[in-house]
Amino acid sequence: MTKAIMIQGAGSNVGKSVLVAGIARACVKRGLSVAPFKPQNMSNNAAVTADGGEIGRAQALQARACGLAPQIDMNPVLLKPETDTGAQIIVQGKRVGTLKARDYGKHKATLLPAVLESFYKLSQGRDLVIVEGAGSPAEVNLRDGDIANMGFANAAKVPVALIGDIDRGGVIAQLVGTHAVLPPDDRAWIKGFAINKFRGDPTLFADGMTAIADHTGWHPLGILPWFADAWKLPAEDVMDIASHGKGKFKVAVPRLNRIANFDDLDPLSATPDVSVEIIAEGRPLPGDADLVIIPGSKSTIADLAYFRAQGWDIDLMAHIRRGGRVLGICGGYQMLGKHIIDDEGLEGPPSRVDGLGLLNVETVMRPQKRLALSDATYLPTHDPVSGYEIHLGTTTGPDCENAWLAVDGIPHGAASANGRIQGCYLHGLFAADAFRGAYLRHCDISISDYRYDDMVDATLDALAAHVEQHLDLDALLTIAAAIEAPATMS
Repeated sequence: MTKAIMIQGAGSNVGKSVLVAGIARACVKRGLSVAPFKPQNMSNNAAVTADGGEIGRAQALQARACGLAPQIDMNPVLLKPETDTGAQIIVQGKRVGTLKARDYGKHKATLLPAVLESFYKLSQGRDLVIVEGAGSPAEVNLRDGDIANMGFANAAKVPVALIGDIDRGGVIAQLVGTHAVLPPDDRAWIKGFAINKFRGDPTLFADGMTAIADHTGWHPLGILPWFADAWKLPAEDVMDIASHGKGKFKVAVPRLNRIANFDDLDPLSATPDVSVEIIAEGRPLPGDADLVIIPGSKSTIADLAYFRAQGWDIDLMAHIRRGGRVLGICGGYQMLGKHIIDDEGLEGPPSRVDGLGLLNVETVMRPQKRLALSDATYLPTHDPVSGYEIHLGTTTGPDCENAWLAVDGIPHGAASANGRIQGCYLHGLFAADAFRGAYLRHCDISISDYRYDDMVDATLDALAAHVEQHLDLDALLTIAAAIEAPATMS
């Protein structure tokens, strides 16, 4: 019999994604077969599945915590913002269109059958499915047609544990306020609560736990102290990427307005000899950077205009004159070329724009999205690389003759004649330890021996131990309820 529990938050960024990963790994260590599930996610940081679909990157990390490969059913609805008011809609791994936020609000209820289909399919043969909510159920203005929080809990009959973030302050109001605004039918699904990100002595909040329980009637599940090593896990938000060492090799990354698939940066930011700095709007690219990485983008042409509006194009030219290196990945690769052509208006109004002109290539946007897991080789040293591609557009031109990767045996990427400016479509390449070391040696730095994947798994194990120590996992599993799949899906 498969059981399910849903982890919802009393606000955004309360740590749900990391907590679900920790609970999942802890349950796996107890011998349970576990799968993660998030009905609806909003993120441009996507993961590619083996069958050519895409899901939120956080669900890929949770799958790893469960010892599973990412599957499209783990995140059946993914919203990828393209503008301030509209997003691309991915359903069960595939793009179905682009909608304005107001139109999506009317459309989302029609996606519930697909969400439930994926949920029931994923539950087959499992002991436990851990469901992650999105945002907060207290956003009652979004309740009509909801599939992300209480709408899903009601439809699938899944009990809820509500998480509050004490680091932001006002955690009693977060939880008691959520109880106050929820209608009785929704409130009834919440069976317990926990406090996350506590700093200091947790016993000092004992009276706070009692106050919340008295006001809500919910079962207290524990106080989780701040997990200091969370930074070692792949980041869901680019601003969570921060190097914790004073690396002698400095990487500068402009934060594009629609930055996407920036997981390339996680292994670099965790490398002891490397310092990664995310450059926010209004700041210049630092003059002491050794390498500038222009990351992926959900809207390449719009982000190229944004790049120029910050004056980063001028900073980049100065960086190159000083002998600095440049790497463009996916959308960043497209920006480095001479032209970007989008006659069909796939990423906005039909347009043709000049790129930065640093590589002698041009990109033509085409409607067929490339979604693939790829095995590659770093041509200078023949070190193996594994990664993924997720992009519109085809890039061609003379500098493609200077390919520095081979993807599935085919030359890939482009480079300037002196090799100091490079571009490619392959994401995730820096997770390969041998490649990362070889690439940085070509940038004139030798790095310490360091195994990225081993570190991530060790951190997940430490997170699981943290959860076992501070969360009443036995009570949480008692709260979980058996999944009642319709007869047609059982």
